[in-house]
Parts: sequence; C-alpha cells; structure tokens
Amino acid sequence: MRIGLLGLPNSGKTTIFNALTKLEAPVTDYTNVKAEPNLAVVAVADDRISYLSEMYRPKKTIYTTIEFIDFVGVTEGSAKAGLFCGQGMELIKNADALALVVRNFPNESEPFPAPIDDMEKIIDELLISDLIIAENRLERIAHAYRQGKKTSVLQIEEKVLRRIVDHVSENRAISELELDKEQEKVVRGFQFFTKKPLMVILNSDEYSFGKNNDLLKRIEKNHQVIEFAGKFEMELSGLNDPEEEDLFMADMGIQESARDRLTRMAHGLLGYISFFTVGSDEVRAWNIHEGDTALEAAGTIHSDLARGFIRAECFTYDDLIACGSEKAIREKGRFRLEGKNYRVQDGNILNIRFNV
Repeated sequence: MRIGLLGLPNSGKTTIFNALTKLEAPVTDYTNVKAEPNLAVVAVADDRISYLSEMYRPKKTIYTTIEFIDFVGVTEGSAKAGLFCGQGMELIKNADALALVVRNFPNESEPFPAPIDDMEKIIDELLISDLIIAENRLERIAHAYRQGKKTSVLQIEEKVLRRIVDHVSENRAISELELDKEQEKVVRGFQFFTKKPLMVILNSDEYSFGKNNDLLKRIEKNHQVIEFAGKFEMELSGLNDPEEEDLFMADMGIQESARDRLTRMAHGLLGYISFFTVGSDEVRAWNIHEGDTALEAAGTIHSDLARGFIRAECFTYDDLIACGSEKAIREKGRFRLEGKNYRVQDGNILNIRFNV
C-alpha cells in the first residue's frame, strides 16, 4: 500500500510524515520544484500477526507495509508550473491513495486557519493537472489523425478523454465519472490524480484537537477525514517507553497511534482486507481487495501458486484463537477446503495446494 501526502506549504505535512514513520525528516519549507520527497516504508502493526508469531515461533514474521511519500508543498499554479510532472511526482502518481494534509492551527503568517479553503485549493490543482494531462494527450491523438493514423484504439481513447475533459472542466473528480471496463482500461495508464481514493488529514494543534466536530462533519460530506494533533503525534512517536506513550495518549484522548488510525482508514478507503499464511518458516500478512478470490490470493503470494492452484486449505484466525490449535480446529470441523472461486474473508488463514 502506498500513500502520497499532499498539502500546502506550512500545513504540517512533514510533521505528519514523521508521526507516521517515526523518522526525523527536516520540518522545513520546500522552496523549489527540485526538492526531493521524503520516503519511508513502515510495517503495519497487527495484533493478530503478533499472536500468530508467538504461536508458531517462525524463523520470520512479516507484517504488511505502507509506503508514505511526503511530496513538495502544493501551491496555487503548481499544475501549470510543472510541479505535477517531475520525477518526484511520479511517485505520487503511483500511489494507491492520496492523503491531503490541511492546516488547522495558527501560525505567524496566517493566524486564522481555513481548512476547507486549503483543501479546495489542493483539489483544484489536482483537477487542473488531470485536465492538462488529458488535453495534451488529445493534442497528440489529433496529430496522429493528421498523419493518417486514425485507428479504432485511438478513437476509443479520444472518446474517453473528451468525456474526462468535460467532466473535470466542471470541477468534478474523475472518480465520480462512470466508466465501463474497457474505458477503465484506457485511462488506467494515465494515473489521474482525481481518479485515486482521497482522504483528508485535519492537522490540528493540541489545544483544538477533539473540538472540531462541526468542521469534520463538513469535510465528511465529500471525503473521508481523520484528525491528528500532528506536532503532538510526532513527539509521541519519538517515545520509547510504551507506558509513557499510553499515558500521553490518554491525556489527549487518543485511543490509537496516528499510524494505526490512518492504516485502518486507508484499508477501508481502498477496500483492503488481510489474510495470513503461517508455519514454522514464516508467519506473514497479505493485503488483497475485499471480494478477491482464493485464486487471486494465491497469485498475491506467488504466480506459480495461482497457475497450479488446486485447493485452498482454510480456517480463520478467530477459530484458531477459540480452539487453541490447528489440531483442535480439525477436530471441531472448522477446517475447510475451498476452491478457486472462494471469496477470501478478512482474517482467513490460507495454505494453497498447487501443482506446477
């Protein structure tokens, strides 16, 4: 899972990045387009994997991961200035989801935060960028037509792109446009920004944190939103004493770390679930989309498992906890053999039988 962090300058975006990754990236203003993005891959804490690891005592325990990308601050005119077409922005284009960090704390230059306005400024730049991409491609298609290359493939692409241009020109995200499977395939390679799932991180200070229900409800009308006390969460992530960390979180009324809360939201936004593989060599968590089949889960592990798929041995984490062992699961009739069309459920433990 890859999440791109976007925000206006001084929104606290890098502070959020540090809170999520436990790193110490410099919290400074980006001053030019060549500024390198901050990157980090972090393991996603999952108590289920921790328990399974204690039970099976494997040589390796592998959690799922999230890659966070903290990109250059978005300013008005970023799309037209080329900020959305550099090498760094390619990382954002390849992100599975975008998280917009909006400021909800005073600073010296802007004592009165305007989170809704800031959010709309960022989205406007994303829309403009998508419009530029679509229009540029249409120009190249027109050039191909003039050279006598009016193929059926180009005509299909042109038709979809014209729909996108009309849609985006009305300040509407591409994700709101209904496309059939063929049209989805056509636009996939463009990695349009407003086609991606989008969440909002309301970055409050510790004085206003937890007191912004009306503002959160306004944002929730259009986007999933989560509130962080960014600076506090960054300081919290630097603590090495779990008891001290729990104490500070309790004082702020925070039940989970910023990373855990964002992870849960991202899984829901992207429609991800987790299944597990277990054994003495390795205990591992895997992400797939809700509704994916056992065959697709096998392919996530390795293409050979999907190619030679026979059956999936299946039981659930909850059954394992309730019964205490795989032997007890079998004795109680909770161990199953599933075919390739079985829809994997969150918390399933799978062993793929295959023959290549």
